[in-house]
Amino acid sequence: MASRPTPPSHSSAPKTLKNLADLKQVQRALAETREREAAEAAAKAAAERKRAAEKDLFARAIGATEPLRRKASVPLAPEPPAPIPVQHQLDEQRVLRESLSDEFDVTTLLDVDDAMSFRRPGIGTDVTARLRKGDWSIQAQVDLHGLRSDEAREALGGFIRTSHKQGLRCVRVVHGKGLGSPGKQPVLKTKTQRWLIQKNEVIAFVQAKPAEGGAGALVVLLAPVRR
Repeated sequence: MASRPTPPSHSSAPKTLKNLADLKQVQRALAETREREAAEAAAKAAAERKRAAEKDLFARAIGATEPLRRKASVPLAPEPPAPIPVQHQLDEQRVLRESLSDEFDVTTLLDVDDAMSFRRPGIGTDVTARLRKGDWSIQAQVDLHGLRSDEAREALGGFIRTSHKQGLRCVRVVHGKGLGSPGKQPVLKTKTQRWLIQKNEVIAFVQAKPAEGGAGALVVLLAPVRR
């Protein structure tokens, strides 16, 4: 007896339906991805076109241009050095030369004594006497011995001016005895007397004591500084 053919089994149908659903889901996902990528590409292309249009608009607005042949730079001047008061120094030297004359006649202003002392009008003889005795201590000195006449005049003027500004009252000026001068005449001594008499800061001077230079120096009394 022949056997009957076995009827087909229906157990695979649910599996096939499930595979079809998965396939459709995958297709939808792929379609969404393509749409998103297309939208991004379109947005990017639109942005590029906008940038190109703006660039062309700027180029048309400024016209044709050429690149600079060299790098643009601004030269900066170096910081100038501090100014030197040359003119002020020259003015001071000129004032010294003009105010201290070698031709000034001192014979009528010097006291006729052994040392030929000097005192301004209104200053009593007691001041020069006290100056000789050393009642005022010598606070500074300048040595003019060996200097040329112009050098000595400027050195003396500067010394007297500076000493007075510092409030000094008694100073010594060394001019030498003139033993090395032609004819052994005390030329610088006589000039120093003339210069000192022309300085308003000087109110008196006398020949120094032997221990302080004797005939080769003068002790000078300066006016007090007005406050």
